[in-house]
Amino acid sequence: MRSSSHVLPLGVLTALLLSQVCSGIKWLALSHAPASLHINQTHHCKLLPGMVSSQAQLCRSNLELMQTIIQAAREVKKTCQKTFADMRWNCSSIEIPSDAPKYRPDLDRGTREAAFVYALSAATISHTIARACTSGDLRLCSCGPIPAEIPEPGYRWGGCADNLHYGLMMGSKFSDAPMKMKRAGSHANKLMHLHNSEVGRQALRDALVMKCKCHGVSGSCSIRTCWRGLQDLREIAMDLKTKYLSATKVVHRPMGTRKQLVPKDIDIRPVRENELVYLQSSPDFCTKNDKQGSVGTQDRQCNKTSLGSDSCDLMCCGRGYNPYTEKLVERCHCKYHWCCYVTCKKCERIVEKYVCK
Repeated sequence: MRSSSHVLPLGVLTALLLSQVCSGIKWLALSHAPASLHINQTHHCKLLPGMVSSQAQLCRSNLELMQTIIQAAREVKKTCQKTFADMRWNCSSIEIPSDAPKYRPDLDRGTREAAFVYALSAATISHTIARACTSGDLRLCSCGPIPAEIPEPGYRWGGCADNLHYGLMMGSKFSDAPMKMKRAGSHANKLMHLHNSEVGRQALRDALVMKCKCHGVSGSCSIRTCWRGLQDLREIAMDLKTKYLSATKVVHRPMGTRKQLVPKDIDIRPVRENELVYLQSSPDFCTKNDKQGSVGTQDRQCNKTSLGSDSCDLMCCGRGYNPYTEKLVERCHCKYHWCCYVTCKKCERIVEKYVCK
């Protein structure tokens, strides 16, 4: 009996290979997973887009974790776009169809924009898992450990700490998996992405702070129960944005017995552990350029009175801007009624806004 074989069309095969090679952040396509999808059987892992083989294996052995990872993918997109809403590059390119073979050039090349997205992705997945342990959404983990140091008088350890250790362990195992494959693209890009991912995780470690709750008669706060908790993701993203603005351009050159990334203009020192690095310079993102991954700023909203990056002068790159009016409906003249509800009227007002030419 002759065996039959099914040959994949060249285009499909190319797309499959690209999904394995091109981008270590292709797992962000998980944000497209339907909200109704519950990952509770191993064959569900085949329904999830954007994963390489080792990530699919992690899915099959950690089904419970996948809902949290899907949530993290959605958080990366939302947080990135919110963090860069006031800049020419506004992270819009992170939104690609789940079946697209690769990202636009601004994220697929070794740019500072890619550096930020890799760092944010690594921080977010670990942050989301650590918080899921605390909230009881994951049965595989619980609260973080109680610190060994003795608290000051009037303070005591208690509450439920965010489980950063578990978040970092599982988050790095998942997000770094594509860069550790044999077909992970150029060695320089792989080193850059792994470095920036670790910068993101270090920013997360730095964001573990002491949080306290007061106890005492009539709010006297004579005793404080404290735990170690992570700052909100938006604060971590702003820290990484600062690192993005001061990122270091690097080159891939021999250092001793192997090639490493070293600062391009000051190669007398090694790359610092807390700085984002990039290999390719970015365009100014003023005009549309598909080859460079720029969507341009035409029709972007700008702030006429701002002196920052969202100002009409900077956002519109000197092309000028068009005004338009918009009617806003807001709650107004609110009254509190005993007991206990509030009634409001609806008020309309016309506001003037501006978009780039």
